[in-house]
Amino acid sequence: MRTISSVLGSLARVVSTSLMLLFAVTTLHAQDVKEGEKIFKSKCTSCHAIDRKVVGPALKGIPETKDEAWLIKWIKNSQALIASGDAEAVKIFEENNKLVMTSFTDLSDDQIKSVLAYITDASKEKPKDAVAAGAAKDDNASVFMILGLIAVVVLAVVVIVVLNRVIRTLENVIAKNQEAIAAQEEPEDSQRFVKFAKAFVKNKKLVGFTVLMLVALLAVGGWKTMWNVGVHEGYKPVQPIKFSHQIHAGVNKIECRYCHGGAFKSKNASIPSANVCMNCHNTITASEHYDGEISPEIAKIYRALDWDPETRTYGNNPKPIQWVRIHNLPDFAYFNHSQHVVVAGVECQTCHGPIQNMEEVYQYSPLTMKWCVDCHKKTDIKSDNKYYEDLIKAHERIKKGEKMTAAMIGGLECGKCHY
Repeated sequence: MRTISSVLGSLARVVSTSLMLLFAVTTLHAQDVKEGEKIFKSKCTSCHAIDRKVVGPALKGIPETKDEAWLIKWIKNSQALIASGDAEAVKIFEENNKLVMTSFTDLSDDQIKSVLAYITDASKEKPKDAVAAGAAKDDNASVFMILGLIAVVVLAVVVIVVLNRVIRTLENVIAKNQEAIAAQEEPEDSQRFVKFAKAFVKNKKLVGFTVLMLVALLAVGGWKTMWNVGVHEGYKPVQPIKFSHQIHAGVNKIECRYCHGGAFKSKNASIPSANVCMNCHNTITASEHYDGEISPEIAKIYRALDWDPETRTYGNNPKPIQWVRIHNLPDFAYFNHSQHVVVAGVECQTCHGPIQNMEEVYQYSPLTMKWCVDCHKKTDIKSDNKYYEDLIKAHERIKKGEKMTAAMIGGLECGKCHY
């Protein structure tokens, strides 16, 4: 049995390996143009396109009008070429509003030549006859490859079916020899279970204890369920734009206060307006990940602001982004972000969890009264700030017998009464 199974497994592995090799040989390409296309799409499409201006100029016909050696120097380090006083480099720099081109010192000369070959190839208009002939040739090769694959698969299936029938025959022989042993063991097991059940039912104390334990477990489960009513820990709604804190706060390390400035000066952390997003995304479109097209999520910001990326102008029909609130507190609970962040020095992650690692934001903490009270019990007071300095001054004046009013200790602040 084991020998036949191992032979079948080895045969299956040989067949699958042969199929993989056949597929790899028929699809292998090593052309400079293909390599250039791959490099162009990964490094160049965020600023350039072949036939249209993006951030930089259109590249159609550039390899034919510029010297190859000069282009290699320009692509590797355009700023060094400009600094050297090269007239052509200075002219291009000034014509493009002195926009700094990214340096690609990591690319070799051969890789840059492949990119130039791709630009030349993409700039050409392919003759329809040549395209049709190439398509016909590819169709013939594809038909031949498919027929070969079908033949190999059919042969493999036939061999596997034959071996499976042999294995089934041997398994049936072994099963018949084991039926007698199994028939003797099963009644013994069933009899043991019946005896245990009868003994359990006759023991009234054991039955009562079991029922009591079940009632206790159900009571504990019900109490825990009712206690967590209204607690939304783990709540993760679908937002109108898939904003990734992992990319912005984690990978790019953007400060929380850049978008949520209200957390440092008011009760609410505040949701940033779309104009804050445009500080970066008027040029950053993530097109390198979408074949030169603007990211769908960034396009939603453009539509909300009625921004035209081609003309780089705003329209007259902006629409608000309908964000879904995640963290909610009861109306009777008062929480002030600035008091916790500025006075107490509490980190954002204390309440919001590892926000810099969240692809989609969810409620990390339960935000219950017990959770807040436990935090207050273990958090040390940081007295080196103006709030406690003013409080100490107020106590000193009281000790001296001077007159003190509520207004002197912040009693006129709107937030004392109004939410």
